[in-house]
Amino acid sequence: MAGLYDAVLLVSFGGPDGPDDVMPFLENVLRGRNVPRERMLEVAEHYHHFGGRSPINGQNLALLEALRKELADRGPALPVYWGNRNWHPLLTDTLREMADSGIRRVAAFVTSAYSSYSGCRQYRENIAAALAPLGDRAPQVDKLRVFFNHPGFVGPMAENLTQSLAAVPADQRPSTPVLFTAHSIPVSMADACRYVAQLREASRLVAVAAGVTDWELVFQSRSGPPTQPWLEPDVCDRIRQLHAAGQDRVVVAPIGFISDHMEVLYDLDTEAADLCRSLGMRFARVATVGTAPAFVAMIRDLIAERHEASPERLAVGILPASHDVCPLDCCPAPQRPAAAGGPSGRPGAPPVSPA
Repeated sequence: MAGLYDAVLLVSFGGPDGPDDVMPFLENVLRGRNVPRERMLEVAEHYHHFGGRSPINGQNLALLEALRKELADRGPALPVYWGNRNWHPLLTDTLREMADSGIRRVAAFVTSAYSSYSGCRQYRENIAAALAPLGDRAPQVDKLRVFFNHPGFVGPMAENLTQSLAAVPADQRPSTPVLFTAHSIPVSMADACRYVAQLREASRLVAVAAGVTDWELVFQSRSGPPTQPWLEPDVCDRIRQLHAAGQDRVVVAPIGFISDHMEVLYDLDTEAADLCRSLGMRFARVATVGTAPAFVAMIRDLIAERHEASPERLAVGILPASHDVCPLDCCPAPQRPAAAGGPSGRPGAPPVSPA
């Protein structure tokens, strides 16, 4: 299949492979940001709780292999590389390898379904920084559009939610609240992008497909200073409120994530689940899309629509398909108010974990 691209690049956040990697990994994530060391150590304990190894790397390897098979079976027949923002394989190394192989134009799939600074623009900045040392050898890298309302993402999430609800007695399903969760970000970041609108639409689409009427969007994994406003309500705070209102069961669907990485395993499967146990509430966590065949096929379709310069952009719901090329002012970095610590206008700290 002739087309625009020579290769595909899977771009993700990265995570430590063992205990000795945890602090160097977090230093990479937070380099240049005024984050107290106490906060770094607190997050480090999340990783040490699981032996110092993040599951995200293994999950990306599985997605990489599934995508390679999908492209081999259905085309376009492009090689697939993998580069991370914060840990090996790093974008700098992967893009140098691609340049050494003579690759000139690349379609990049970023493992974030939504528009925000940390979920989109920062990845583009990371790619640009990794390309800079390559000079004239640097390939052109085009980021594929965000996919929050693509049926290949919505469909598997709805199937997973339906499967979780199947374990709830039929007469209790209509009254069982479903909390769609996503990574909290600073309000200043959220106000400058479509993150919340896209999350609400994705949640609505999944809820409708699963026949759920009692649902809401909540947030998790806040990592900013107390003086800086971040998106709320927090998932654990909302669980406490539901318990106080007489609820004895909750279903949590991590709509903001595509795989069961640390923010799912620790913040939901550990902290939120422990909270529910302490309150005597039943807790169920919906699976992420992972390597669901429809999701892997969606990535292939996102590649093909650009590779073939097709005008069709598949999307469902009330919001249009996202743009292919981000405007220059798209998803700017958040501005930290002076009251939050530090001079006014200084960029705020984005999440210390996958967005």
